[in-house]
Amino acid sequence: MLDIALTFSLATVVLALLLNVYRLAKGPDMPDRLLALDTMYVNAIALIVLMGLWLNTKTYFESALLIAMLGFISTVAVCKYLLRGDIIE
Repeated sequence: MLDIALTFSLATVVLALLLNVYRLAKGPDMPDRLLALDTMYVNAIALIVLMGLWLNTKTYFESALLIAMLGFISTVAVCKYLLRGDIIE
């Protein structure tokens, strides 16, 4: 039963990732593209965690945590750049 649930959730996360790539390419303006990129980080983290569950290893969870931290910092930096024009004050 767990294999079926993991397969279904992997397929839906990959579908969500593909839809985010579409929004990233066709977004009407920069904030929409930034939101799509931020959502892609979340989907990538979900994909890595699901792969860790499927392969039963702990290494994937550590890499998902690292990607989450980098994704948050880069999102804050890009938002600050879009609002103020510079990152470091």
